[in-house]
Amino acid sequence: MTNKISLDAVAREQLKSAATGSAGRSAQTVYGGHEHVLRQTVVALTAGSALAEHESPGEATVHVLHGRVRLCAGSTSWEGRRGDLIAVPAVRHTLEALEDSSVLLTVAKQRTASPNP
Repeated sequence: MTNKISLDAVAREQLKSAATGSAGRSAQTVYGGHEHVLRQTVVALTAGSALAEHESPGEATVHVLHGRVRLCAGSTSWEGRRGDLIAVPAVRHTLEALEDSSVLLTVAKQRTASPNP
């Protein structure tokens, strides 16, 4: 990975992919991954599509890059639009696109204790 990327360009690419995909979503990790604690992923969702209820592997935020989304956790929900940052609760939740949207999902995964040598 390079030290600098255009989130706008990645978001545009992912929105194009989401529009042609059967699930109405697409994602690309732009920083980190399985070997890192911090992982940042651009997620694109077409209007009406959603990420099914799931748990977060650690602390997380959703930064809305384009469009409008709704994050729901139980009976509580938060709507976000371009420029908004939503802290993801540490409970099962969903993310729904109210219109064609892209978000930067940032997750700081919990470190697992390594066994003593």
